[in-house]
Order: sequence, then structure tokens, then C-alpha cells
Amino acid sequence: MEVKKLSISWQFLIVLVLILQILSALDFDPYRVLGVSRTASQADIKKAYKKLAREWHPDKNKDPGAEDKFIQISKAYEILSNEEKRSHYDHYGDAGENQGHQKPQREYRFRHFHENFYFDEPFFHFPFNSERRDSIDEKYLLHFSHYVNEVVPDSFKKPYLIKITSDWCFSCIHIEPVWKEVVQELEGLGVGIGVVHAGYERRLAHHLGAHSTPAILGIINGKISFFHNAVVRENLRQFVESLLPGNLVEKVTSKNYVRFLSGWQQENKPHVLLFDQMPVVPLLYKLTAFAYKDYLSFGYVYVGLRGAEEMTRQYNVNVYTPTILIFKEHIHKPADVIQARGMKKQVIDDFITQNKYLLAARLTSQKLFHELCPVKRSHRQRKYCVVLLTAEATKLSKPFEAFLSFALANTQDTVRFVHVYSNRQQEFANTLLPDSDAFQGKSAVSILERRNTAGRVVYKTLEDPWTGSESDKFILLGYLDQLRKDPALLSSEAVLPDLTDELAPIFLLRWLYSASDYISDSWDGIFHSNWREMMPLLSLVFSALFILFGTVIIQAFSDSNEERESSPPDKEEAHEKTGRTEPSFTKEPSSKIPKKGFVEVTELTDVTYTSNLVRLRPGHMNVVLILSNSTKTSLLQKFALEVYTFTGSSCLHFSFLSLDKHREWLEYLLEFAQDVAPIPNQYDKHFMERDYTGYVLALNGHKKYFCLFKPQKTVEEEEAMGSCSDLDSSLHLGESRGKSSGLGSRPIKGKLSKLSLWMERLLEGSLQRFYIPSWPELD
Repeated sequence: MEVKKLSISWQFLIVLVLILQILSALDFDPYRVLGVSRTASQADIKKAYKKLAREWHPDKNKDPGAEDKFIQISKAYEILSNEEKRSHYDHYGDAGENQGHQKPQREYRFRHFHENFYFDEPFFHFPFNSERRDSIDEKYLLHFSHYVNEVVPDSFKKPYLIKITSDWCFSCIHIEPVWKEVVQELEGLGVGIGVVHAGYERRLAHHLGAHSTPAILGIINGKISFFHNAVVRENLRQFVESLLPGNLVEKVTSKNYVRFLSGWQQENKPHVLLFDQMPVVPLLYKLTAFAYKDYLSFGYVYVGLRGAEEMTRQYNVNVYTPTILIFKEHIHKPADVIQARGMKKQVIDDFITQNKYLLAARLTSQKLFHELCPVKRSHRQRKYCVVLLTAEATKLSKPFEAFLSFALANTQDTVRFVHVYSNRQQEFANTLLPDSDAFQGKSAVSILERRNTAGRVVYKTLEDPWTGSESDKFILLGYLDQLRKDPALLSSEAVLPDLTDELAPIFLLRWLYSASDYISDSWDGIFHSNWREMMPLLSLVFSALFILFGTVIIQAFSDSNEERESSPPDKEEAHEKTGRTEPSFTKEPSSKIPKKGFVEVTELTDVTYTSNLVRLRPGHMNVVLILSNSTKTSLLQKFALEVYTFTGSSCLHFSFLSLDKHREWLEYLLEFAQDVAPIPNQYDKHFMERDYTGYVLALNGHKKYFCLFKPQKTVEEEEAMGSCSDLDSSLHLGESRGKSSGLGSRPIKGKLSKLSLWMERLLEGSLQRFYIPSWPELD
């Protein structure tokens, strides 16, 4: 009985709500809502709408009923701004949007309420939500002139991530939370953000090649790249990282750090080292390296790598806190250090900006000359340049070392120390040197001040050649002290010629770069920006090619079919049998499509690592055989035989990894499978003797996990397939060291005798999976 009463009460409540909605719908008067008369003109209606919309906009009016009031105002303006709807309302009391013919007023009003109740509410809510959504991107909106004059030049210092959106785009609403989260993260790292509204900026959207919304693209060095993956945070982050050049940051170890830091003389740049605990280079550091690539060289030291203790001990680095060191002319002592647990972009930028130049940088271009020796703007902003004119030498000469030590001891804001190779910049050097044979083949020092951008300078050259003696230093110091009191000391005046760009590429390389850029721009223009306009031309070209070569191609296929049909059947069977029993393999990923019985096995190197693992498509796996130079031939033959029956799957790829080259990479992965494949302690004297030949790893690049096949210890062991779940956890170091292992006494091919059974379990999905946070780089 109580249930029946409850159902009756609910029915009554629903009927009451419907009645109230009907009354409110019947009571809706657009003229009254906008406060205008029935004879009001369109100008009066528009003026009233703008005034009320500003007053009742929910973003400005905090009244609880502001949103409903704003919807009514928008609905009223939509009716009265359209002459047809306004006329229909004046005659029938409604706008008549969904009616094809007239009906009695009462019936029409009820039907309109029915449609309004279910459809019009979301319709009018959506523009409001769109306006609120656009307000989030308002500060990132781009216009064509802004893009051309600011974004494109700025893209040579930082990458840009740009979203193309429009009104009535439901997919744009779907990606909005992810976009907002990514923008907050990447903008803090130094990535430029832009939003283009395709409805208002059609010219810019067409220029970018965006013909649908939503679209996301990246711009770096003026080049446009489109994002084609699922809009998730990790994919967008990887997309931005993929835009950056691959050689921005060099991996520095105890073996190459001296060579890296010694490159300052050839590159004429300070060198920066970041010490951190991450196996991969942080994105913030890569973005910083891209922004300052013209001024500094960047290196990264993974403190967890074996052998990094030597560098951390030498430079007194705290391995538990990210540390940045800047080295200039002295590689054994950093010029500046910064250490912080949470490295912020602004802190790094300030630190890098203060150390952009060497203590005595070499003038290699006119641009660098302008930066190091700026033009005098006022008496309080005088900048003097002390220039050492010396001959080029493979090693540091005594005059330069003395000049460098003097610069280190006399660091002042108003004085900059530079040097010039007189044999490379002969006109520049001859202008500053006096006409005397005393300076022939010797070094000299000049003090100069630039007066204008046209090359006019005032200067004074020391009377005697610079040998680097204490007397030379004393004389130069006296001139600098005197210059502070009497700027008229610089009595000579000249017009310096522009410096030759020493680091610019030769003409052939510049021509190749220009040709490459032209081809790339043309390709992008055809298939991105102007592909719609090019369709008729492309259609004509392909039609002509088909007519010209279609007959030849068909004839070639028919001839090959006739030859295949005429071949003896027994010969085909014999060839098939031979192909099954003796499968061949290739080492190059660029090989042609294999014939029957062919197993393609590519070598996993730093060149093929990204495409064959890191960016492996979802659902695909790479089965990697671990081998050494001595076991390469025999293991590959056995591996090809074992996996031959599984080559029909397009989701499986087969590779091999050289243990002699990439042992550290393998041991890093095996650390995540310690229960089945323990690796020795790095301080154990036998840690380099461990025999991993015959191990097989099934790597899932997309989901970041792997399964492991470990060769069985003896042939008689029960189903020792080496899967990630059935491996013997009792393996200890002594059983797997070098020649003392039981595996070393058996034939090499016997290591893979159970691989086919393991492959079956791999395809069934019954093997244990070992997940890793990220794929380490393959050095």
C-alpha cells in the first residue's frame, strides 16, 4: 500500500513539473525579455541584447539565476533578430523553428514546449559552454600576423604546440581536460602554446594545413608537424619531445667527459653538464638545450651508470640532487654550479644567461661581436673590449694562457675580454695593428670601444707585442685603470670591417640544406596546405602514368605468372622443403620482401632502436635474441629455425642484440626480472663474465613490458622453457660465469632447443610480464 502511495506521489510531482514548464513556455515573451516594443528596429533589438548580455553573463554576474536569465536573453535575441522567426512569433506566438505548416495556436504551443523541454535546453546551453571553454584558451589565441611575426621566429628557440578548434565541435570539448592539463605542464617547461579558432582565423588555419577540427600540430624551426595519435597526456608529451633534434644533449660518461669538455676551443662555447638520477634526459633539459644551442653545448650524466662515481667525486657532486655545472676554458674546475631538487625553468634560464660566453671568447662572426662588444649608448653604459690578436694554434699558446689568466683575475662589468685569430680575420686584425714589422707573426692586444653599428670604433693598441709576461700584464692593467678616469685614452679611430662567419657551413652544404628545405616545404605544401587545390593536377598526372605504364605492368605480371605455372611441381616442392629446413635471415631492416622460408632478423642498434621498439605500434612485439660475436652465426641459424613457424604473424618482429656492445642496456632491463635472471653486483670481479648468450626477450614497446626466455641449464631438465613464470629462481652467480657454467659445455645451438614452446606460450599470453617505467636509451 505504501509503495502504491509513493508511486502516486511521484506521478503527481511529474505532472506538476510539466504543468509549470508549460506555463513558463506559454509565458515566454521575447519582447518582454529584451525590454523592447513590438515595433522596435533591429538596431534597438541588438543594442538591448548587448546591454543585457553584458549584465547577465554568468562569468560576470554571480547571481544564481544568471545562467537561466542569460539563456532567455539569447533565445529572445535569436527569435527577434531573424525576421522570419519574428514574423512567425507575431502571428502564432512562437518562432516556428520545427513546424512545416501552421496549426492551431494551443496545439502548436504544446508541441513547441515538448520539443523545447527535450532539445532546446541543451541547444542553448552549448553556446554558453563553448564561450566558457573559449575563455580558457583566450590568452593563447593566435592571429595570422601574430603567428608570422612572433610564433615562427620564436620557434627557432622553443617548440610550439598549437590546437585548432571551432564552434559546435563536440570532439574539441572531449579533449579539453587533457589539453588543459598538458598546457599547464608544458608551458612551465618552456613550450609555446597557441590556439587557432578556425571559424575566425580561416586564413591561418588554411595556412597551417588544418582542414578539420580538432587538430593539434607542432611547430619548430618554422616547420609544421601534425599530431596523429590519441589525445592523452603521455602521447602529447612524446610528440613535443619528438619535435626536438636528436643531438641536442650528449650522453656523457667517465669515458668521454674529457673529450666533451675539451671541445670548448673548437666550438667556442661553454659546456654544460647536468647530473641527475633519471636514466633518460629530462624534457626540461632538452628544451633548455634547444633554446641555447647557439651559445652552449649540453651534456647529461646519469649518476646511476656504472663508472659515474669518478666524475661525481672529481667535481664534488651530490648524486641525490640534480646539479648543473658550467665549464668554460678550464675543464678541471667548473666556472659556476647550481643545485636544486626541483629545477625550475626560470632558475635554469637565469643561470644559463649569466654564463653564455667564455671568459675570453673568440670572435667568430659579426653577430657575436655585436653581443660581446655592444655599441656605446651613454657615458654610464660604456663597454670596452680587450682584444687579443693571435695566430691560430692547435694547443693553447703561452700568450693566450697569460691573456686568459689576466681575464680571470680582472672580471668587470664594463670590460669584456675576447680574442681573434688574425690569420682567419686578416682585415679586422690589420685595421687594429700599427704599420710596423714588430708585430709580424706575433700577438698583440687592443682596447676598443664601438661607437656605432656601422663599424666605427675608437681604440688603442699596446705599443709592444703581447708575450704574456708579467710586465705586459702590468702595462695592460695600468691602461684599464687609466681608462676608468680618462676615456680619451682611446685616441685612435677606425672603421672595422665585418667579421667573417668562421662557423658557417661551406657553400655546398648550404646549398644542400636549402634544397632539402625547399623539397620539404614543397612536399608539405602539396600534402598539407594545398592538397585540395592539387587534387585535379594529381589526378591528371596519375591518369597519364596509368595509361603509359599500365599495359607494361600488366604484361610483366602476366609473364611472371606464366613462368610460375610452367615450372615443374616437384621443383617447387623441393624449393619449399629447402626453405623450411634451411631458413635464411638478413641483418638489414631495408631488405626486400623475403621469399618463402625466409626469416627476417634485424640487428637492434641505436639507429633501429626507436622504430623497432620505442615507437612500436600497439599490439606488436619484438622478439630479440641475445648473442655475442663468437656465437652469432650458430645462434642465428638455430633462432631462425625455432621461430620460423611464427613468422606468419604480422605482429611479431625478430631482432638480435650484440652482447659485446650493449651489455649495460641488457642488465638494466634484467634488473626488473631479478627473481628469474639475477644479475651480479657491479663490484663483483666476475660481473663482466656473465654469459647472457641465448637469452631471448619479447619486448612490447607500447605497453613497456617484456617477457624473458632463459636457456635451460641441461637438456634433461623438465620443460625448462625459460618463460618469465617457469624459470628457476635458484640461479646463482657461480652457475653462469664464463666457461665454468654448465651451458658452456653443451653445443651453442642447444641453448634454444625449447624456444618454440616458449613462443607458443608467448602468443597464448600465459608468460609473466615484467614492466619497466621507460625504455632506456641504447648507447
